[in-house]
Amino acid sequence: MSGLDSGAAERRRQFAEEARSERPDLALLCLLLGAEAGPVGPAEVVPVTPGEPVPDPYGIDAAQIELDRLAGLLPYGSRSPAGWASALAELLGERCGFGGSSADYQRLDSSLLQQVLRRRRGLPILLSVVWIEVARRAGAPVYGVALPGHFVVGFGDREHPVLADPFAGGAPLTGQDAELLVTGATGAALEPSMMVPARPLEIVLRILNNIRAWAAARPERTDVALWAVELSLLLPSHPARLRYEHAQLLVQRGEFLRGAAEMEEYAEILAEIEPTTAENIRRKAHAARALLN
Repeated sequence: MSGLDSGAAERRRQFAEEARSERPDLALLCLLLGAEAGPVGPAEVVPVTPGEPVPDPYGIDAAQIELDRLAGLLPYGSRSPAGWASALAELLGERCGFGGSSADYQRLDSSLLQQVLRRRRGLPILLSVVWIEVARRAGAPVYGVALPGHFVVGFGDREHPVLADPFAGGAPLTGQDAELLVTGATGAALEPSMMVPARPLEIVLRILNNIRAWAAARPERTDVALWAVELSLLLPSHPARLRYEHAQLLVQRGEFLRGAAEMEEYAEILAEIEPTTAENIRRKAHAARALLN
C-alpha cells in the first residue's frame, strides 16, 4: 500500500481502526471507502473564501450531516416495525426519491455512499445502508438482510421481520417475495440463515466485493480494483485469496517486485495444504520478476 499521500494513508489508518473497533460505525466505514474514489465534484463541496482549503473534500462530514437531517424528518413517536417501514418508505422512497434501476449497476458511484446520498440512486446494498443509518438515528429497530443477489432491510423481531426493499423505493416484502428473490438469484430455496441480520463488516466486505466485480469487468480500472482489494485486506476477516489477487494487480500495474514478493509469501501459506497451487504461484512470481529484465 505504498505510494499513498499522507491524507490517504490517514484515511486507511482510520478505516482499519474503525473496522477493528468493538462496534464498527457502518456509515463511517462506507464513507471512508467512498473517499478512495477521490474528492467529490465541485458542485458538491461547500463554497469557501478564495484561497482557503476545501474543508470536506471527500464529503464525509457533509454525508453524516445529511443522514442526521433525513433522520430528523421522520415523524416523532413510537411505532410498530411495520410503521417504521412505512415511515421510511414515505420519506426516503416517495419524498426523497431514493431507489434504483438496472442502469445503476453499471456505475461505480452506485457503490459510494457520498454519491448515493447526492444522486439518491444506488445498488440495493448502498440504498439499504442509507435506510439503516437514517432509521438507526431515529431509534428504529432496523438491520440489513443480505439475501443472495439482493440486499434488503428488516425491522423488528428477527424471527418474524418486517422486510422492505429500498431499491424499489421501500416496497414491502412478504416472506414469499423474499423467497422469489432468492430463487431468482440462486435457483435455491430461501434458508433461515439468509435472514440473519448482516453485521457492519459483512456489509462493507460485500460492498467491496461489488466494487471489485465492477472493476474486473473494466480492465482499464485496475486503480479501482487495487484500492478495493487493499481496503478488503484491512478488514479483520477476509478471504486469504485476496492476497494473491492483490499481488496480481500489482504486477498488472507494473509493480513487478512487490507483486512477485507477495505471490511468494502467499505461496508459502499454501505450500502445506495445496503444494501444486503453491508451485504454480511461485512460477508466476518468477515470471513477474523476469519482466524487469
